[in-house]
Amino acid sequence: MMSFKNRSEAGKELAKKLTEYQGDKHTVVVGLPRGGVVVVAAVASELNLPLDIVVARKIGAPGNSELAIGAITEEGIGFLDQVFINAYEVPLSFLEAQEEKEQKEALRRLALYRGDRPALNLTNKTVILVDDGIATGFTMRAAIASIKSKKTKKIVMAVPVGSSETFETLEEEVDEVVVVEIPKFFHAVGEFYEDFSQVTDEEVIALLQ
Repeated sequence: MMSFKNRSEAGKELAKKLTEYQGDKHTVVVGLPRGGVVVVAAVASELNLPLDIVVARKIGAPGNSELAIGAITEEGIGFLDQVFINAYEVPLSFLEAQEEKEQKEALRRLALYRGDRPALNLTNKTVILVDDGIATGFTMRAAIASIKSKKTKKIVMAVPVGSSETFETLEEEVDEVVVVEIPKFFHAVGEFYEDFSQVTDEEVIALLQ
């Protein structure tokens, strides 16, 4: 089982699998804050590509905010786990309130991270969408839907590590999947990093500048 020293090293390993896009003027890399931005900054640096972000926020289950039942982006584009929602009869009023709350938080973070720089134009571009790993895949799925709405030419989902089951469901949503390690046993993204400490808002802002 491979483990990465930190997110930056993971980004460099990921970049080695993306060299065909190096310096390509029709390609941009987009990361998911916060952890994904450290990875994507290394990818952008290694491949000499412009960098942007999409903010996707997890929607937590009633009474257990850590259990993801969906995700939503700053634009209100999202994904909900209908199987869970139906099985546990999650009220529509709860979902609507959570979506509104998390979309507001996504907008707040986007403004904080991006500052006054305009968003990159993704129309007819190849977009390499990067995170530090994939567990449930809900935030990635919301991010993919958001990127698709920008009339992109091609979406490449690129992550250092993730769950094989999630990859199987997500690979139908994108044009290409690039991954460094798909372990046989997967519990959490953090177990594949020696240093998986929380990334701060300040670090994200510094990396994007």
